[in-house]
Amino acid sequence: MNDFDVSRLNMVESQVRCNGITDGRLIDAMLAVPRERFVGPGKQSLAYMDACVSIGDDTVSRYLIEPRVFAKMLQLAAIGPEDVVLDVGCGSGYSTAVLSHLARAVVAVESHEGLSELANANLTSLSIDNAAVVTAALTEGVARQAPYDVIIINGRVETIPQALLDQLNEGGRLVAVVGTARSARARLYVRSDGKISSRDDFDAQIVALPGFEQKPSFVF
Repeated sequence: MNDFDVSRLNMVESQVRCNGITDGRLIDAMLAVPRERFVGPGKQSLAYMDACVSIGDDTVSRYLIEPRVFAKMLQLAAIGPEDVVLDVGCGSGYSTAVLSHLARAVVAVESHEGLSELANANLTSLSIDNAAVVTAALTEGVARQAPYDVIIINGRVETIPQALLDQLNEGGRLVAVVGTARSARARLYVRSDGKISSRDDFDAQIVALPGFEQKPSFVF
């Protein structure tokens, strides 16, 4: 067992299990995926810290979600082995790699072309063949592959675009951290009988995902 294997095990034991994560499939997936491969150059030693970790340089404001919040989001989504998942803002592909262990198929969308290429390369290097990365606007999702049983948004957002909610299957779930830098909570959206309902679940402060800002209302 190398140093990263030990760090991965410690991450699961000290940040995941102890925070109410009981889904054995999810725990196994997080143990299986080498998180250190998905961070920015020279940041491998930070991959397993209890914080959001940068995956780009100074020109790309993108991060891996901290392990505790990421695990709680995926458990909230209740991903089954036959589900098809849309991974919004996959960055370098870590979330997609974990999701590939849980779902039948994963469609990842990334707006940054360089990160999209990196995600594809990372997934290929791990021989993951049930996931594909599409370069497109994050707020638009990938409608041509819809509907999805689960949609995960990788970062804090102020609003959920209707275009993403429209891509949920009947019974489908969307999980995102919604709010501002001062106040945000993980929220579960569910499509039932053609209607969308939602509920807050847990407090979470993670880095914002660009493009999902609330548009200011018009004031006379």
